[in-house]
Amino acid sequence: MYLVDGLQYANWSEKIFRQMREGGVDAVHVTIAYHETFRETVLNIEQWNRWFEQFPDLIFQGRTADDIARAKQSGRTAIFFGFQNPSPIEDDIGLVEVLHTLGARFMQLSYNNQSLLATGCYESEDPGITRMGRQVIKEMNRVGMVVDMSHSADRSTIEAAEMSERPIAITHANPHRWHPALRNKRDEVIRAVVENGGMMGFSLYPHHLRGKSDCSLEDFCRMVADIASEFGTSNFGIGSDLCQDHPDSVVTWMRTGRWTKDVDFGEGSAEQPGFPEMPNWFQDNRHFGQIAEGLARVGFDEAEVAGLMGDNWYRFFESSFSARKV
Repeated sequence: MYLVDGLQYANWSEKIFRQMREGGVDAVHVTIAYHETFRETVLNIEQWNRWFEQFPDLIFQGRTADDIARAKQSGRTAIFFGFQNPSPIEDDIGLVEVLHTLGARFMQLSYNNQSLLATGCYESEDPGITRMGRQVIKEMNRVGMVVDMSHSADRSTIEAAEMSERPIAITHANPHRWHPALRNKRDEVIRAVVENGGMMGFSLYPHHLRGKSDCSLEDFCRMVADIASEFGTSNFGIGSDLCQDHPDSVVTWMRTGRWTKDVDFGEGSAEQPGFPEMPNWFQDNRHFGQIAEGLARVGFDEAEVAGLMGDNWYRFFESSFSARKV
Protein backbone atom coordinates (compact mmCIF):
# COMPACT_ATOMS: atom_id res chain seq x y z
CA MET A 1 0.00 0.00 0.00
CA TYR A 2 1.17 3.50 -0.84
CA LEU A 3 0.27 6.45 1.37
CA VAL A 4 -0.35 9.54 -0.76
CA ASP A 5 -1.86 12.88 0.30
CA GLY A 6 -3.58 14.72 -2.54
CA LEU A 7 -2.83 18.17 -1.09
CA GLN A 8 -1.07 20.00 1.72
CA TYR A 9 -0.11 23.62 2.28
CA ALA A 10 2.03 23.56 5.42
CA ASN A 11 4.60 25.94 6.86
CA TRP A 12 7.32 23.53 5.81
CA SER A 13 10.13 22.64 8.18
CA GLU A 14 12.38 19.77 9.18
CA LYS A 15 9.83 18.94 11.91
CA ILE A 16 7.07 18.41 9.33
CA PHE A 17 9.33 16.45 7.01
CA ARG A 18 10.20 14.14 9.91
CA GLN A 19 6.53 13.80 10.83
CA MET A 20 5.88 12.71 7.24
CA ARG A 21 8.41 9.94 7.72
CA GLU A 22 6.96 8.96 11.11
CA GLY A 23 3.55 8.71 9.43
CA GLY A 24 4.90 6.67 6.51
CA VAL A 25 3.76 9.23 3.94
CA ASP A 26 5.17 8.24 0.55
CA ALA A 27 4.07 11.26 -1.48
CA VAL A 28 2.39 14.64 -1.06
CA HIS A 29 1.07 17.12 -3.60
CA VAL A 30 2.17 20.46 -2.10
CA THR A 31 0.83 23.89 -2.95
CA ILE A 32 3.64 26.18 -4.07
CA ALA A 33 1.47 29.05 -5.36
CA TYR A 34 -1.76 30.75 -4.36
CA HIS A 35 -1.59 34.18 -6.00
CA GLU A 36 2.06 34.27 -7.04
CA THR A 37 3.26 35.47 -10.43
CA PHE A 38 5.56 33.31 -12.54
CA ARG A 39 8.71 34.85 -11.06
CA GLU A 40 7.43 34.56 -7.50
CA THR A 41 6.58 30.90 -8.12
CA VAL A 42 10.13 30.31 -9.34
CA LEU A 43 11.36 31.75 -6.03
CA ASN A 44 9.17 29.22 -4.21
CA ILE A 45 10.70 26.44 -6.31
CA GLU A 46 14.15 27.74 -5.36
CA GLN A 47 13.16 27.40 -1.70
CA TRP A 48 12.05 23.83 -2.26
CA ASN A 49 15.35 23.10 -4.02
CA ARG A 50 17.15 24.25 -0.88
CA TRP A 51 15.00 21.93 1.27
CA PHE A 52 15.72 19.03 -1.08
CA GLU A 53 19.42 19.81 -0.67
CA GLN A 54 19.20 20.18 3.12
CA PHE A 55 17.07 17.09 3.83
CA PRO A 56 17.89 14.50 1.13
CA ASP A 57 17.28 11.68 3.60
CA LEU A 58 13.68 12.88 4.16
CA ILE A 59 12.32 14.38 0.92
CA PHE A 60 12.99 14.67 -2.79
CA GLN A 61 11.15 16.15 -5.78
CA GLY A 62 8.62 13.84 -7.40
CA ARG A 63 7.98 14.02 -11.12
CA THR A 64 6.42 10.64 -12.02
CA ALA A 65 4.52 7.90 -10.21
CA ASP A 66 7.73 5.87 -10.17
CA ASP A 67 9.01 8.38 -7.64
CA ILE A 68 6.32 7.27 -5.20
CA ALA A 69 7.70 3.72 -5.37
CA ARG A 70 11.24 5.09 -5.04
CA ALA A 71 10.19 7.10 -2.00
CA LYS A 72 8.69 4.06 -0.32
CA GLN A 73 11.75 1.94 -1.05
CA SER A 74 14.15 4.58 0.26
CA GLY A 75 12.13 5.66 3.30
CA ARG A 76 11.52 9.19 2.05
CA THR A 77 8.61 11.36 0.87
CA ALA A 78 8.22 12.42 -2.77
CA ILE A 79 7.07 16.05 -3.12
CA PHE A 80 4.91 16.93 -6.14
CA PHE A 81 4.36 20.61 -6.94
CA GLY A 82 0.99 22.19 -7.66
CA PHE A 83 -0.76 25.57 -7.86
CA GLN A 84 -4.10 26.54 -6.34
CA ASN A 85 -4.51 29.29 -8.91
CA PRO A 86 -3.43 29.74 -12.54
CA SER A 87 -1.63 32.97 -11.60
CA PRO A 88 1.84 31.45 -12.23
CA ILE A 89 1.10 31.19 -15.97
CA GLU A 90 -0.06 34.83 -15.97
CA ASP A 91 -1.60 35.35 -19.42
CA ASP A 92 0.94 33.20 -21.28
CA ILE A 93 -0.02 29.66 -22.30
CA GLY A 94 3.65 28.90 -23.03
CA LEU A 95 4.40 28.99 -19.32
CA VAL A 96 2.37 25.79 -18.83
CA GLU A 97 5.15 23.75 -20.39
CA VAL A 98 7.89 25.78 -18.71
CA LEU A 99 6.37 25.16 -15.29
CA HIS A 100 5.80 21.49 -16.03
CA THR A 101 9.51 21.25 -16.86
CA LEU A 102 10.23 22.80 -13.45
CA GLY A 103 8.12 20.12 -11.79
CA ALA A 104 4.56 21.44 -11.62
CA ARG A 105 2.09 18.57 -11.88
CA PHE A 106 -1.25 20.14 -10.80
CA MET A 107 -2.88 23.49 -11.48
CA GLN A 108 -6.28 24.72 -10.35
CA LEU A 109 -8.07 26.66 -13.05
CA SER A 110 -9.52 29.05 -10.46
CA TYR A 111 -9.21 29.80 -6.77
CA ASN A 112 -12.60 30.98 -5.42
CA ASN A 113 -12.82 33.90 -7.88
CA GLN A 114 -13.21 34.17 -11.65
CA SER A 115 -9.87 33.68 -13.38
CA LEU A 116 -8.78 33.96 -16.99
CA LEU A 117 -9.59 30.24 -17.29
CA ALA A 118 -12.65 29.35 -15.17
CA THR A 119 -15.04 30.48 -12.45
CA GLY A 120 -14.36 30.11 -8.73
CA CYS A 121 -16.89 28.70 -6.29
CA TYR A 122 -17.53 32.06 -4.55
CA GLU A 123 -18.79 33.85 -7.67
CA SER A 124 -22.55 34.38 -8.02
CA GLU A 125 -22.55 33.47 -11.74
CA ASP A 126 -20.63 30.68 -13.47
CA PRO A 127 -20.29 31.12 -17.25
CA GLY A 128 -18.01 28.08 -17.42
CA ILE A 129 -14.62 27.51 -18.99
CA THR A 130 -13.33 30.55 -20.88
CA ARG A 131 -11.79 30.64 -24.35
CA MET A 132 -8.31 30.74 -22.81
CA GLY A 133 -9.33 28.02 -20.39
CA ARG A 134 -10.12 25.64 -23.25
CA GLN A 135 -6.69 26.21 -24.75
CA VAL A 136 -4.89 25.85 -21.42
CA ILE A 137 -6.69 22.56 -20.71
CA LYS A 138 -5.47 21.26 -24.09
CA GLU A 139 -1.93 22.34 -23.27
CA MET A 140 -2.06 20.82 -19.78
CA ASN A 141 -3.30 17.58 -21.35
CA ARG A 142 -0.40 17.67 -23.81
CA VAL A 143 2.44 18.21 -21.34
CA GLY A 144 1.07 16.13 -18.44
CA MET A 145 -0.23 18.64 -15.90
CA VAL A 146 -3.42 17.75 -14.03
CA VAL A 147 -6.44 20.04 -14.26
CA ASP A 148 -7.50 20.62 -10.63
CA MET A 149 -10.97 22.09 -9.95
CA SER A 150 -11.00 22.02 -6.14
CA HIS A 151 -11.98 25.69 -5.74
CA SER A 152 -13.98 26.03 -8.95
CA ALA A 153 -17.72 26.47 -9.47
CA ASP A 154 -20.04 23.69 -10.61
CA ARG A 155 -20.50 24.44 -14.32
CA SER A 156 -16.81 25.16 -14.81
CA THR A 157 -15.87 21.88 -13.13
CA ILE A 158 -18.32 19.79 -15.13
CA GLU A 159 -17.20 21.42 -18.39
CA ALA A 160 -13.54 20.85 -17.53
CA ALA A 161 -14.21 17.16 -16.80
CA GLU A 162 -16.02 16.75 -20.10
CA MET A 163 -13.67 18.69 -22.36
CA SER A 164 -10.37 17.50 -20.90
CA GLU A 165 -8.88 14.62 -22.89
CA ARG A 166 -7.25 13.34 -19.70
CA PRO A 167 -8.96 12.76 -16.33
CA ILE A 168 -9.07 15.78 -14.03
CA ALA A 169 -8.96 16.04 -10.23
CA ILE A 170 -10.66 17.62 -7.28
CA THR A 171 -7.69 17.23 -4.98
CA HIS A 172 -9.31 18.43 -1.74
CA ALA A 173 -13.06 18.70 -1.07
CA ASN A 174 -16.00 16.76 0.36
CA PRO A 175 -19.57 16.06 -0.76
CA HIS A 176 -21.90 19.04 -0.56
CA ARG A 177 -24.76 16.78 0.53
CA TRP A 178 -22.77 15.80 3.64
CA HIS A 179 -21.72 19.35 4.54
CA PRO A 180 -23.00 22.25 2.39
CA ALA A 181 -19.87 24.39 2.37
CA LEU A 182 -19.36 26.45 -0.79
CA ARG A 183 -16.19 24.52 -1.52
CA ASN A 184 -17.79 21.09 -1.25
CA LYS A 185 -19.02 19.34 -4.38
CA ARG A 186 -22.54 18.44 -5.43
CA ASP A 187 -23.29 14.95 -6.67
CA GLU A 188 -23.50 15.98 -10.32
CA VAL A 189 -20.02 17.51 -10.09
CA ILE A 190 -18.53 14.43 -8.43
CA ARG A 191 -20.21 12.24 -11.04
CA ALA A 192 -18.80 14.27 -13.94
CA VAL A 193 -15.28 14.00 -12.55
CA VAL A 194 -15.18 10.32 -11.59
CA GLU A 195 -17.17 9.00 -14.56
CA ASN A 196 -14.54 10.61 -16.79
CA GLY A 197 -11.80 8.78 -14.87
CA GLY A 198 -10.90 11.63 -12.54
CA MET A 199 -9.94 11.62 -8.87
CA MET A 200 -11.36 13.30 -5.77
CA GLY A 201 -9.46 13.67 -2.51
CA PHE A 202 -11.49 13.89 0.68
CA SER A 203 -10.54 16.94 2.72
CA LEU A 204 -9.77 17.06 6.46
CA TYR A 205 -9.84 20.86 6.64
CA PRO A 206 -12.46 21.69 9.30
CA HIS A 207 -14.48 24.13 7.18
CA HIS A 208 -15.13 21.21 4.80
CA LEU A 209 -16.23 18.83 7.57
CA ARG A 210 -19.66 18.35 9.10
CA GLY A 211 -19.25 19.61 12.63
CA LYS A 212 -16.01 21.34 11.57
CA SER A 213 -13.27 20.78 14.17
CA ASP A 214 -15.61 18.54 16.18
CA CYS A 215 -16.26 16.15 13.28
CA SER A 216 -15.66 12.59 14.44
CA LEU A 217 -13.49 10.10 12.62
CA GLU A 218 -16.47 7.76 12.37
CA ASP A 219 -18.65 10.44 10.75
CA PHE A 220 -15.89 11.22 8.23
CA CYS A 221 -15.38 7.54 7.38
CA ARG A 222 -19.12 6.93 7.06
CA MET A 223 -19.25 9.84 4.62
CA VAL A 224 -16.57 8.10 2.54
CA ALA A 225 -18.56 4.86 2.72
CA ASP A 226 -21.74 6.66 1.60
CA ILE A 227 -20.00 8.12 -1.44
CA ALA A 228 -18.34 4.79 -2.23
CA SER A 229 -21.70 3.04 -2.19
CA GLU A 230 -22.78 5.29 -5.07
CA PHE A 231 -19.57 5.91 -7.00
CA GLY A 232 -17.26 3.05 -5.97
CA THR A 233 -13.86 3.49 -4.33
CA SER A 234 -11.38 3.51 -7.22
CA ASN A 235 -11.58 7.26 -7.96
CA PHE A 236 -11.19 8.56 -4.42
CA GLY A 237 -8.38 9.23 -1.98
CA ILE A 238 -7.33 11.65 0.73
CA GLY A 239 -6.51 15.31 0.07
CA SER A 240 -6.04 16.50 3.62
CA ASP A 241 -5.60 20.23 2.90
CA LEU A 242 -3.36 20.26 5.97
CA CYS A 243 -2.19 23.83 6.67
CA GLN A 244 0.09 22.97 9.58
CA ASP A 245 2.08 25.53 11.59
CA HIS A 246 1.12 28.61 9.57
CA PRO A 247 0.44 31.86 11.43
CA ASP A 248 -3.15 33.03 11.11
CA SER A 249 -2.00 35.91 8.91
CA VAL A 250 -1.45 33.42 6.07
CA VAL A 251 -5.22 32.99 5.77
CA THR A 252 -5.37 36.61 4.62
CA TRP A 253 -2.95 35.81 1.78
CA MET A 254 -4.90 32.70 0.83
CA ARG A 255 -8.28 34.44 0.77
CA THR A 256 -7.46 37.94 -0.41
CA GLY A 257 -4.16 37.83 -2.28
CA ARG A 258 -3.92 41.14 -4.12
CA TRP A 259 -7.41 41.27 -5.57
CA THR A 260 -9.17 43.18 -2.74
CA LYS A 261 -8.50 45.78 -0.05
CA ASP A 262 -11.20 44.25 2.12
CA VAL A 263 -10.96 41.21 4.35
CA ASP A 264 -12.50 38.10 2.80
CA PHE A 265 -12.14 34.94 4.86
CA GLY A 266 -14.42 32.83 2.71
CA GLU A 267 -15.84 29.89 4.61
CA GLY A 268 -14.24 31.15 7.80
CA SER A 269 -16.17 34.20 9.01
CA ALA A 270 -14.85 37.60 10.03
CA GLU A 271 -15.25 36.39 13.62
CA GLN A 272 -12.96 33.42 12.88
CA PRO A 273 -10.21 34.87 10.70
CA GLY A 274 -7.52 32.33 11.59
CA PHE A 275 -6.94 28.69 10.83
CA PRO A 276 -9.48 26.40 12.49
CA GLU A 277 -8.39 23.65 14.87
CA MET A 278 -7.86 20.35 13.11
CA PRO A 279 -9.99 17.43 14.39
CA ASN A 280 -8.34 15.57 17.25
CA TRP A 281 -7.91 12.43 15.14
CA PHE A 282 -5.84 14.22 12.49
CA GLN A 283 -3.40 16.81 13.75
CA ASP A 284 -0.48 16.12 11.41
CA ASN A 285 1.13 13.60 9.07
CA ARG A 286 1.63 11.05 11.85
CA HIS A 287 -2.10 10.37 12.05
CA PHE A 288 -2.96 8.93 8.63
CA GLY A 289 -2.99 5.49 10.21
CA GLN A 290 -6.04 6.46 12.25
CA ILE A 291 -7.94 7.20 9.04
CA ALA A 292 -7.00 3.81 7.61
CA GLU A 293 -8.22 2.13 10.79
CA GLY A 294 -11.44 4.15 10.71
CA LEU A 295 -12.14 3.17 7.11
CA ALA A 296 -11.69 -0.49 8.00
CA ARG A 297 -14.10 -0.15 10.92
CA VAL A 298 -16.91 1.15 8.69
CA GLY A 299 -16.61 -1.83 6.38
CA PHE A 300 -13.95 -1.24 3.73
CA ASP A 301 -11.81 -4.27 2.97
CA GLU A 302 -8.01 -4.23 2.90
CA ALA A 303 -7.73 -3.50 -0.82
CA GLU A 304 -10.29 -0.70 -0.64
CA VAL A 305 -8.50 0.91 2.31
CA ALA A 306 -5.21 0.68 0.41
CA GLY A 307 -6.82 2.34 -2.59
CA LEU A 308 -8.31 5.17 -0.59
CA MET A 309 -5.10 5.80 1.36
CA GLY A 310 -2.91 6.14 -1.70
CA ASP A 311 -2.99 3.38 -4.29
CA ASN A 312 -5.72 5.19 -6.27
CA TRP A 313 -3.63 8.36 -6.33
CA TYR A 314 -0.64 6.28 -7.46
CA ARG A 315 -2.55 4.95 -10.47
CA PHE A 316 -3.80 8.44 -11.28
CA PHE A 317 -0.27 9.90 -11.10
CA GLU A 318 0.95 7.04 -13.31
CA SER A 319 -1.36 8.03 -16.17
CA SER A 320 -1.31 11.81 -15.71
CA PHE A 321 2.20 13.23 -15.57
CA SER A 322 3.85 12.12 -18.82
CA ALA A 323 3.65 14.11 -22.01
CA ARG A 324 1.28 12.87 -24.70
CA LYS A 325 3.04 11.16 -27.57
CA VAL A 326 2.63 13.07 -30.81
